[in-house]
Amino acid sequence: MSVKVNDLRSAIELLKGIPGQLVETDVEVEPLAELSGVYRHVGAGGTVMRPTKEGPAMIFNNVKGHPGASVIIGLLASRTRVGYLLDCDPKRLGFLLKDAVNAPIAPVVTDEPAPCQEVVYKADDPDFDIRKLIPAPTNTEEDAGPYITMGMCYATDPENGEKDITIHRLCLQSKDEISMYFVPGARHLTVFREKAEKAGKPLPISISIGVDPAIEIAACFEPPTTPLGYNELGCAGALRGEPVKLAQCLTIDEQCIANAEYVIEGELLPDVRVREDQNTDSGKAMPEFPGYTGGAQAALPVIKVKAVTTRKNPIMQTVIGPSEEHVSMAGIPTEASILTMVERALPGKVQNVYAASPGGGKYMAVIQFKKEIPSDEGRQRQAALLAFSAFPELKHVWLVDEDVDLFDIKDVIWAMNTRFQADIDVVTIPGVRCHPLDPSNDPTCDPSIRDHGIACKTIFDCTVPFDQKHRFQRSKFKDVDPTHWTEA
Repeated sequence: MSVKVNDLRSAIELLKGIPGQLVETDVEVEPLAELSGVYRHVGAGGTVMRPTKEGPAMIFNNVKGHPGASVIIGLLASRTRVGYLLDCDPKRLGFLLKDAVNAPIAPVVTDEPAPCQEVVYKADDPDFDIRKLIPAPTNTEEDAGPYITMGMCYATDPENGEKDITIHRLCLQSKDEISMYFVPGARHLTVFREKAEKAGKPLPISISIGVDPAIEIAACFEPPTTPLGYNELGCAGALRGEPVKLAQCLTIDEQCIANAEYVIEGELLPDVRVREDQNTDSGKAMPEFPGYTGGAQAALPVIKVKAVTTRKNPIMQTVIGPSEEHVSMAGIPTEASILTMVERALPGKVQNVYAASPGGGKYMAVIQFKKEIPSDEGRQRQAALLAFSAFPELKHVWLVDEDVDLFDIKDVIWAMNTRFQADIDVVTIPGVRCHPLDPSNDPTCDPSIRDHGIACKTIFDCTVPFDQKHRFQRSKFKDVDPTHWTEA
């Protein structure tokens, strides 16, 4: 049976029909560290400390302290599963995203009853408490508190009305307050918040949780592919061939995703800051995509919650920060950004791009480059330079030939071992701003690093020189169908 995916529930229905892609449990689970601890072994993968593995998504139907609610984790923690959810060959997902981001379909505000508003809780109710309403887990026992890790944050530029959607680190701080972490210089909502704060006004913001996975992936695009003023919901619309439906919020002047499982309505308060770990004093925030737990921030902006709306029997969606799910969400848009940039300059030369799992989808890209004529020699390195421009947070680029499976890191390392000489094939670009969550990008590691977040971008050219390609032919095995011998 074919299932049309347009929200979280239809995504779950699709996966239930595909063996090995989803498991459910009715065994009670503690949302504080235990839930993530279980999934670490079931299917987290990514940069999570071993032992871990890539596996199915998992639904917990019996979450301690939250009767009637379920939690799904790992929905996108497999490139194969993302392929099912977006109806695309997993190896062509970067191309799918590239085409979608360049042909957006704008979202629409529906006047129909919104599923996300079937149940309404307002903050003026004396019993209102977001910590009881939302089964937000903690990933580890050191976390600063319960975190919303898959919240689609939607807001409007107070000056020109442009809108943007992004995913941020959101910690539940009290019954009606959430701290919001902004990566320096990397999110459009930073600009919106700063404009509102300069005017001394709060910024209305909605947080939609449990939505169509196409929205979750599209929301992870970054400049320059999606410049200020580009609403990534248009990319999500292009992925589905129809506009994303928005609903008007009930207590703030903003919209939200109409078929979300949960929506938090609130305002970013001007000139109000809170210490991220004020409730734990752990000094830690939560596990981030590089595989380390981020330090708690001393002063973060605060969202004052006005209301929480949900579907009946809502399904909370969460993610383990360093898991393969982050690789899918951040990495596939990264691939699309690189493909877009390189194709404009070097049409037809780059065969594919993989933002590999060891880099969390951000730090490492493998580019498959095809040299066809003598003058292509050297252009592979130009492609790598373009990749750094397409995605500024990228740290390392591996260049491989068309006969290397770029999605198989063992094959990439084979190419490095047989086609690479470090003294001539390493290209370093020191002193460039990269990503602040890389702990090695810090003056404490080396005094030559001028500031936290500055790194040395590096190209590893594992391609064969064009005039030597005849010497590097891989062994040619007979192409046969093995099923005659392997299936009874």
